[in-house]
Amino acid sequence: MSKKKKYYTVWKGHKTGVFDSWNDCKVQITNFEGAQYKSFLTFDAAKKALNGNYFDFVGKNKNFKSKLSEAELKKIGQPNYNSIAVDAASSGNPGIMEYRGVDTKTKKQLFIQGPFNEGTNNVGEFLAIVHGLALLKKNNSSKILYTDSRTAISWVKKKNCNTKLQRSEKNKPLFELVDRALLWLKNNNYTTAIVKWETKAWGEIPADFGRK
Repeated sequence: MSKKKKYYTVWKGHKTGVFDSWNDCKVQITNFEGAQYKSFLTFDAAKKALNGNYFDFVGKNKNFKSKLSEAELKKIGQPNYNSIAVDAASSGNPGIMEYRGVDTKTKKQLFIQGPFNEGTNNVGEFLAIVHGLALLKKNNSSKILYTDSRTAISWVKKKNCNTKLQRSEKNKPLFELVDRALLWLKNNNYTTAIVKWETKAWGEIPADFGRK
């Protein structure tokens, strides 16, 4: 089965506009700090989005309807909105990766890093959690932290970024962040609860980049 064609809107990049291939989009966002981009299924949707605000098109759960039973939903309950949510996105594995954290209730972006070359989603999820922990500790916040990655939770608890990704000149800036994150975990205690986001009950995590 062939993949459906996608169009890519770039709000911030070396050049902005609508591009009809991932390779063309990739050129615009590579090595551009704070790049903003997203894929769409039609050119018209991508063009319309270009005239709008990037943050109106990422991390949306408008059409989500859980397939879980009422009993299952009741058992899981609702999200704790006294929290922040973190997530990562990687176009390829490895590929261009970025991560961010948002306020779970308002979706206000609290931090964003990337895009990085030759990253993976798991590494991004790991860095996002540590970044969130450091931010909450700095602010002396009692909020909990949501992530949808069990792998990243395990890495953080073990204080070990157990990635198979090989270091290279292209991903040197990324691994510098990984080393900093590991050093932070080694030298800091934290009381923040790291909680798995219940995607099947609540939809995509609020920090999701909405590019699926």
